[in-house]
Amino acid sequence: MRVYFETYGCTMNQGDTEIMRGIVAREHEVVNDPKKCDVAVINSCGVVQHTENKVIKRQRKLQEIGKKVLIAGCLPRINFSAVQNADGLLSPGSIDLIGEALESISRGNKFTSLMATRLEKTCMPRHRAGGMVAVVPISEGCLGRCSYCATKKARGGLKSFEPLGVVKDVKEALEKGYREIQLTAQDTAAYGADSGETLPDLLWRILEIEGEFRVRVGMMNPETAFPIFKNLMDCFSSEKLYTFLHLPVQSGDDSLLESMNRNYTVKDFAWMAKAFKKLGGTLSTDVIVGYPGEDEESFLMTYRLIEDIRPDILNIKRFSPRPGTKAAKLKDMPDRYKKERSRKLTKLHSIIGLEENKKFIGEDHMVLVTEKGKKGTMLSRTNSYKQVVINEGFLGEFKRVKIREATSTYLVA
Repeated sequence: MRVYFETYGCTMNQGDTEIMRGIVAREHEVVNDPKKCDVAVINSCGVVQHTENKVIKRQRKLQEIGKKVLIAGCLPRINFSAVQNADGLLSPGSIDLIGEALESISRGNKFTSLMATRLEKTCMPRHRAGGMVAVVPISEGCLGRCSYCATKKARGGLKSFEPLGVVKDVKEALEKGYREIQLTAQDTAAYGADSGETLPDLLWRILEIEGEFRVRVGMMNPETAFPIFKNLMDCFSSEKLYTFLHLPVQSGDDSLLESMNRNYTVKDFAWMAKAFKKLGGTLSTDVIVGYPGEDEESFLMTYRLIEDIRPDILNIKRFSPRPGTKAAKLKDMPDRYKKERSRKLTKLHSIIGLEENKKFIGEDHMVLVTEKGKKGTMLSRTNSYKQVVINEGFLGEFKRVKIREATSTYLVA
């Protein structure tokens, strides 16, 4: 059987797809062209309505050209009715059953397994796409109760993976030639809260592995990052750990954060963000615009916070009510307000990004070449995770370069 995979959403989903490909590759052929497949597997995301719409549209298009479609990932548990006409459904907790699902579909039977089983996803078979970047999950689910988020409905409460298993996964990826390790979870800072471990302890285990490589830690909730922040900052003393922090604030208004059930204050976030920025690292944060109750003053607080913190990366999402969440019961606002506020923040961040990146012009930096770019260029990362476009180099090479140009989103050397 020929099987095609397509992934939407977060890095965790990419890791789940690699596991499914690894299981499937034992008995079937994995193809890269949907036109050549017998079954198309869409690993879905349901975090916002826009992404859900893209998944549904893609499912219909594949079915229209005669393909069987298996929908995996978060969406079947978040909004079952949206994808119930697929030929098969799997939840994040049942991806180990993909072999059974494919066999059932091949016999003309529909297969559905939406179990909330918590799989130990370390050391499972993986079929990575190649390149220099390897995704390594460290936990699944979270401790949060965010009013707007449906991901917990799909992924459940926190399950931290065994540290020895995580370390083994990292070692195996390095042995296969990968040079950038992306540690992923719904909330990396929560790692070990259910098992007595901590994220800094896990990081030191990984950073002690011999070899020349880089590690990027994925998104963390300010609530769970705060108690471990000092120890986390110590980890950045290792050049193997990218000086990169993804810390979503979501709003600059404490009253909205309280409504969102985020359990931290703007002051808490700002303290961590500014302390990290002193290291010269890349700070990434997220903002939700148009959350119910966000008036002009609330938005202005968020705008001023971004002006003050000056994040290197700003992910802006318009509020999208998701099924089964508390926020879905609140009064939504017209999209025109969300679009306007999104445009204002995008413009602000474009200005900040260019100003911050211009500071790098003329500097020498060691970069890791991670992927091919456009028109014969190569893409690389500095130790602070800044993306640098270079004219020559080979994948996996550590190379010293001089920055000569800057845009709002990347550097040129």
